[in-house]
Amino acid sequence: MSNNPPEYHYVAYIDEAGDDGLRAVKPLSRPGSSEWLILSAVVIRADNQSKVAEWTEQIKAEFRNHQRSDIHFSGLNPAKRKRACEMMADLDARYFVVASNKKNMQGYTNPFAGKIPSRNWFYCWMTRLLLERVTKFVLDKSIADHGEAKKLRIEYSARGGLSYSQMHAYYEWMKLKKHNPFLPWGRIAWDVMDPALLYIYPHLEREGLQLADVVASAFFKACDKHDTGACDPTFAKILKPRMAREPDKKRGQISGFGVKLMPSMRKAKLDPDQAAIFRHYGYPSQWWCPEAFND
Repeated sequence: MSNNPPEYHYVAYIDEAGDDGLRAVKPLSRPGSSEWLILSAVVIRADNQSKVAEWTEQIKAEFRNHQRSDIHFSGLNPAKRKRACEMMADLDARYFVVASNKKNMQGYTNPFAGKIPSRNWFYCWMTRLLLERVTKFVLDKSIADHGEAKKLRIEYSARGGLSYSQMHAYYEWMKLKKHNPFLPWGRIAWDVMDPALLYIYPHLEREGLQLADVVASAFFKACDKHDTGACDPTFAKILKPRMAREPDKKRGQISGFGVKLMPSMRKAKLDPDQAAIFRHYGYPSQWWCPEAFND
């Protein structure tokens, strides 16, 4: 990692809920890995970076008898979850979610995996789908705000086996490909990215990652029914005012951009209670990246 990273104007905090296991997936296999892997990003202007700790403290201040030093969605009761999401719906930030229902991938072996410089190929691929949307948002925002592309700092929540060297190598490999080698649904805006602005931190060390945990876990609770009990879309619905839209206006589309479901609703074969949150955000209609089809 460079000792002199470039100036940046935006920050993305990335966390996940669920796991990336594919060998055995619930409910097809028991025991098995989670049916869902959900990645989230909380994107802010760099000017607001100093406010993130204050935001998390304000949220925790709403919780009586809160013993933890962090905000961790799974450790909150429903009332506290609701209040955390209500407060996050008022923050000066944008939220993104990529949700993968893994049933159709049980036992899947990626034919490209041997070429991908990472042991966490599925997680990396999911981050790509997320960053296609995040970097487009940042590029459009920076051009509107500054008249040119400005850099994005990316902070990942540490997870088992994830390292800076792996993620760096993966992004360099993708950049050489120049376009999405898997699916023509988006492409990364490389002008806003720099490997020197990629970081991995423990969840407890970065308040922004705690906010990203709330977003990912709220959507996980909305569609999961095998690890957390019955689906409850209440919390994910509350976040709607801050979910990213394309374009970034009230009329902009959330489905496919701020909330991306993988695979399609038809192929995912979701139960009605699982599908409810995605229908709430506009599915089965969804945003597609027009530039991706011109590569």
